[in-house]
Amino acid sequence: RNQNKRDANVKPQKENHRVTFIARISTQILLESQKIMSFLASRVLFRSGSVLLSRQASGKATTGAVAGKSKEKWDLLAGVLVERLPVVTKTMEPIEAKFKSSLDQIEFENSLKSNHELRKETEKRQAELLKAGKIDLDSEALKQTAQDLEDAYNDELSKFKPAPRLTEADRKGDLCSLERKLEETLVLLAEQKLGGKSYFLLPQGQLGAGETSLRQTAERVLRETVGDSLQVTFYGNAPVGFYKYKYPAAAKRDAVGAKVFFFRCVLKEGSANVGEGSVKVQWLDQGELAKTLQEPYYRSVSQFLL
Repeated sequence: RNQNKRDANVKPQKENHRVTFIARISTQILLESQKIMSFLASRVLFRSGSVLLSRQASGKATTGAVAGKSKEKWDLLAGVLVERLPVVTKTMEPIEAKFKSSLDQIEFENSLKSNHELRKETEKRQAELLKAGKIDLDSEALKQTAQDLEDAYNDELSKFKPAPRLTEADRKGDLCSLERKLEETLVLLAEQKLGGKSYFLLPQGQLGAGETSLRQTAERVLRETVGDSLQVTFYGNAPVGFYKYKYPAAAKRDAVGAKVFFFRCVLKEGSANVGEGSVKVQWLDQGELAKTLQEPYYRSVSQFLL
């Protein structure tokens, strides 16, 4: 009995020691965690302060740069992209021609007979009956038959000669003519002076006094460049492209350079004025534009060419 009492007293003591040990360990872990959190917080604050200072410094530098740039003056110009769309369809590649032939054959086999074909079959049966003596010849048989019409159509077709795709302007290499490269989209270039040199560029001009939009400037520039005989339709009031360049240092001008905003339009009818006293113009396709225009200028223009 005494032994049982001693064992009963020992068990609570062991439990108390265990609880005390766990409490000490938990306290140490908590203290270490607080130290780590304090260290991390100090690092975050330090970095935040560094970033804030660097942002403030860069902000001041950027503000200074913007303030410097805002003092620069640029001339505003409107450029015009005049397109002559293809007049004829492109010549098909061999694989395209083969595919078209297959589609035509499928359509022919699945199509219904036309009135001409039905009439031709009817007249063929009547001719067989007439030959067999089963019907009498009357005035209706003397009229023009479907076969007569077909022969007349074939005779007319044999005399028809389609216009050649290669025109006289193509043979002469006339870059000023609208009758060249009928399969391609052509773009109008006009000769203009920049910095004492002449270049072929898209027609462009500076915003004039009293003009409230660059669209008005574009219309005026086109009239002044090629005359009123060229009828075009503008696609909208918003520019489709942009290009800027700086004037030479030797040029004494108020502005540091020019910013050109391009407007697209399509040719409806007419042609550019060509002759003595007129501005020299060229109608070029995209491949010829790449060879004629200056490289930086062409890179900007090519982004909105179709």
